[in-house]
Parts: sequence; C-alpha cells; structure tokens
Amino acid sequence: MKPTARHAVLSVRGLDALIHTLTDDGFTVVGPTVRDDTIVLDELGDDATLPVGWGDSQDAGSYRLRRRDDDARFGYAVPATSWKRFLFPPRSVLWRAHRSDRDGFAIEEGTEAAPRYAFLGVRACELAGIGVQDQVFLAGTHPDRIYHERREGVIVISVQCGAPAASCFCTSTGTGPRADSGFDLALTELLDEDRHEFLIEVGTARGVDLLERLEHRVASPDDLEAARAVTDGAAARMTRSIEVDGLPGLLARNVEHPRWDDVAERCLACANCTMACPTCFCHAVEDVGDLAGASATRQRRWDSCFSLDFSHLHGGQTRSSTRARYRQWLTHKLSTWWDQFGSSGCVGCGRCITWCPVGIDLTAEVRAIRMTDGAPAPDAAVIR
Repeated sequence: MKPTARHAVLSVRGLDALIHTLTDDGFTVVGPTVRDDTIVLDELGDDATLPVGWGDSQDAGSYRLRRRDDDARFGYAVPATSWKRFLFPPRSVLWRAHRSDRDGFAIEEGTEAAPRYAFLGVRACELAGIGVQDQVFLAGTHPDRIYHERREGVIVISVQCGAPAASCFCTSTGTGPRADSGFDLALTELLDEDRHEFLIEVGTARGVDLLERLEHRVASPDDLEAARAVTDGAAARMTRSIEVDGLPGLLARNVEHPRWDDVAERCLACANCTMACPTCFCHAVEDVGDLAGASATRQRRWDSCFSLDFSHLHGGQTRSSTRARYRQWLTHKLSTWWDQFGSSGCVGCGRCITWCPVGIDLTAEVRAIRMTDGAPAPDAAVIR
C-alpha cells in the first residue's frame, strides 16, 4: 500500500501536542491511565498521564499490570473500563419533579450538560462496541436523549492494537485488531531501537483539520509497512477464537444443553461480565424522593440480567436460576442480538473473560456446546 494524503507520521512530542490541542479546543480528553494497579480510562491532562512503559497480562479470571522494557504509550491490550461509561453513564437523571404549589408538580428533564469528549486510544474492538451501542440507543424510532447528547460531536482517535491479551479474540469476530473506519484519526505506535513515532491515518475532515495543526511529516512506504506489521503481529499472537458461523442457530437449538448446568455450578452471578462489557446496556429506573415530599428524581442506573430481580414480573422472577440467567446473557449476546439489532453483541474484547472471578470463558462454553450439538430444539414452553 502506498502512502497518501491520509497518512502522516507524528512524534512522541506531537502526541502530547495533540492532547493539548484538543484540550484547548474545549474537549474533555479521555484516554488510558494507570490507577489502582490497572489501566483504566479517565480524563487526561497531558501525555505524562498516559500509561508510559506499562503493559498488562490478561487471561481468564486474571489481570496483572506489568512493566515493559520500553516507553510505549499504548503497550497494553484493552483497559479495565470501557468507553461505555462516558456515553451511557452508570447513573443519569431522566427527570426531576418539584412541588410547584399545593396541588401540583413542575417536571423538568435531566439538565446535566453533556461534555465535549475526545476519545484517545480507542481499539478496533472498542470502536465496534461503540458502533453496537449506537445501534441500540440511536437507530430506533425513539433515540435515547442522554446517549445522543453525549455521543454527538465526539472526536475519536483510535490506536491500532499491537499488544493483544490472552483473553482477546477479536480476529474471529471480525472486529480487530486493525480499525479501518469509525475514527477521525487512527494511530499506530511504531517503536523499536531506532525510533518511537506514530503513523497517523486520517478518517474524517475533522481529522484533517487536527493533523494540519500538528507538526508532522509525510509517511513513507516503509512507515506503512511497519504499521501493517504491528496489527498483523497482533492477529498472529491471538490464541482464543470463537466460531461465529451458524452461532445463533446453534444456541437456539441447545437451550436445554447440559452445559448450562455445568457453567451454573461455577458462575457467581456477580454481573462482572456485564459491567465490563462495552455493549451490555441493561438498566433499571428508580425514583428517589426527598423526606419533605417537595421533590423527586427519576434516575437510570446500570443493571444486569444476572440480577435476580431483573426479570421480575407480577408473580415472581422469570429467570430464577443462575443457569437461566447465564444462558440468557450468552444467547442474547451471540444469538438474539442479531434479531434485535442486526449484529452480534460481542466484539471479542475479552473483558468478560478477564474479569470473571472464576475464569468462565464464553469461547470455551460455545465450543463445548458446538462439539455436542445435535439435540433437537425444545418446545418454547419448557424454556425457563
């Protein structure tokens, strides 16, 4: 591939200038940083707050921060937290009511000002996760107001993945490790004994404007070859995979598979997987009033299909067992999500595997069901 006007090279100092330029433009720059022995997403002040020289080791039920032998800014897999919390906050106000006179209330919508976000360091799988949530919250007849206000105008600066974790499987879901669209700028960190630079790929007119305000040089064919080697190497090092062909039908045929009992014996129903997932959107709505009865607030907060009361209807819970709740999560994520939104709900980031306290691996669960597939589909009446 020959370099074009879409390709340039930025220095490490140029990366710092990019962050300051975005901040000067009034954006809240969110990116990776180290906190509590993990790499998380938070507001950045300057390049010094990036996880310089830090990497991670992730596997089933295991996360460890580790020191690298270089000064990589993006030498990790995916942060512990996802971008979801900035677009779909863990808690948000839907409306407030205040007693206006003796007999009535005045109602107003939630008035929290939406920040102007610039996301720095978005991996390809995470771009796909944002795309999935865009479909959930914006593509329907009634777009979600809070999500729309936060999503509108977000500048996305992606970083191509060069350090996948053992829990990653984005190659098999078709969501990484290279991002080809969905960004304003995409960076590939080029780091060896001789240099430390970033290949820039421009994705939008806003990206062009940003690049023109930064000191850079024109990319060479060697730069592009080096950048391609980064993501090719990441793909080659990925060890986990999931066979997606026929997956919705496979799960639909096996709602009474004995594997659900096996996983239920291990699952704690703690909801870690859904909280860490970049696409899960289950939530609850609750009303909070003051003791004087003068005001009330309706709030939306994250919830999980692993919570016992999440499926509560008149008469009791629809899914009262851990078996039923794990099955609901997995079959929705990989099967019925297609019916609702026209895509899978899984982007292969591996967070649900890493942050499961008992190391349950959805790729292994799917593989176990596939290996013993063949049972006829049960009658819908017996699905509990």
